[in-house]
Amino acid sequence: MTVLAYLLELIDIKSVLLFLSIFLLLFDYIKSKPPKDFPPGPRSLPFIGHLHHLRDFSKAHLQFAKFAEEYGQIFSIRLFGARLVVLNGHKVVREVYVNQGENFADRPSIPLFADIVGDKGLVASNGYAWKQQRRFALHTLRNFGLGKRSLEPSILQECRYLNEAFSNEQGKSFNPQWLINNAVSNIISVLVFGDRFEYTNDDFQSLLKNINAAIILEADIWAQLYNMFPWLLRRVPGPHRKLLSIWDKVITFVRGKIEDHQTDYDPSDPRDYIDCFLGEMEKWKDDDAAGFNLENLCYCTLDLFVAGTETTYTTLYWGLLYMIKYPEIQRKVQEEIDRVVGSSRQPSVADRENMPYTDAVIHETQRFGDIIPLNLARIASKDTQVGDYIIPKGTMVMGTLNSILFDEMEWETPYTFNPGHFLDAEGKFRRKEAFLPFSMGKRVCLGEQLARMELFLFLTSLLQRFSFSAPDGVEPSLDAKAGSTQAPKPYRLCATSR
Repeated sequence: MTVLAYLLELIDIKSVLLFLSIFLLLFDYIKSKPPKDFPPGPRSLPFIGHLHHLRDFSKAHLQFAKFAEEYGQIFSIRLFGARLVVLNGHKVVREVYVNQGENFADRPSIPLFADIVGDKGLVASNGYAWKQQRRFALHTLRNFGLGKRSLEPSILQECRYLNEAFSNEQGKSFNPQWLINNAVSNIISVLVFGDRFEYTNDDFQSLLKNINAAIILEADIWAQLYNMFPWLLRRVPGPHRKLLSIWDKVITFVRGKIEDHQTDYDPSDPRDYIDCFLGEMEKWKDDDAAGFNLENLCYCTLDLFVAGTETTYTTLYWGLLYMIKYPEIQRKVQEEIDRVVGSSRQPSVADRENMPYTDAVIHETQRFGDIIPLNLARIASKDTQVGDYIIPKGTMVMGTLNSILFDEMEWETPYTFNPGHFLDAEGKFRRKEAFLPFSMGKRVCLGEQLARMELFLFLTSLLQRFSFSAPDGVEPSLDAKAGSTQAPKPYRLCATSR
């Protein structure tokens, strides 16, 4: 008998498994052991960290709130296979995102999103490329009217189309979700694609429904498992494949629009963001790091379209739900519209300063709707002290916007839909520093001004023309559906002409 054969006889399979288990547990313990002066947090399980607390990621903000009560405004957990520092409350989030914003401007590489877009686009990119692309996007969209009155006629036209679509329902109950989604997406479509889409356009309806399905699947447990075990999930079938397939269809749609633009592109007459980007590619052809290439154009366009649609449409979808849930608030808004605007013309942005109650209702809809309770993760670019703790370079950081929007120190009745949060004793509109649905700092939403204009014009236009109510015998529910954004569960309403 050889020495090798003798050794193999001594080693049985149980011993091998025991050794491997001990080795892996020890490896995981060493890897996950927090450094000195790191924020505290709950004990984690080997390998999966705190995934067992976050099986429904759409409700992660509720679990984070419980952790904050126990471990403080700054705590840590293991998520996506790595340590994550969670920030809670207006003061803490502002300290990190604004006062020390330069150290927390970058995005981490999260496997699922890295496999979909890599480090391209406006959301996932970092450093020099991100700065150049954000600068270019802001400059270009402003030239096409972003945040300016020149874009108002396009929005008002879309308001008319949306009013007509609602009128076609003839007072019968219907789900307004896709009509609102289509209307809002048409505004950003004009800016990036150069044209709007009819509400009956099947290809565009499929695009919107695919994006909606992807947002729901991103909060699924399989998406979280993918981020924790990408080396395995990339190689096996499962529900996560559906999410990748959906995003592939969305990206294919955007690529098709870019190809159409290349066919009839006229450098002397840029029609939209895509045309301007095509023109910019020639200027930056010697600077590959800036990201002015066709591949990055696809992902930047995708980011602008999704970001320019999802949060605004979801806010309006919540807004109509609140109107049927709180009819007395709806009546007060309509009274203000009748008094300031009347019925002979459409509302305009200039009316907003004379409509404090309506403005307050819109702000409260954004606050109470809490569309993005968890900010997109950022990463520390250097060792940084935050309060009593040291956050090492390379650590993921996430500010919880819901901890600000529902902060009991900032809002009189945080868990009640109360437009009075934005009104002073005289009924005048008052701004609140803790109103931060668009985030803050280096990565603040670049479409904030457009969203504010859209929300005001769409909501006032609808309430000028219609009164909204729940179908007979139906009590409106304010429950949210699962997803990476917080949207209402599908509901039906009746739109009665005024």
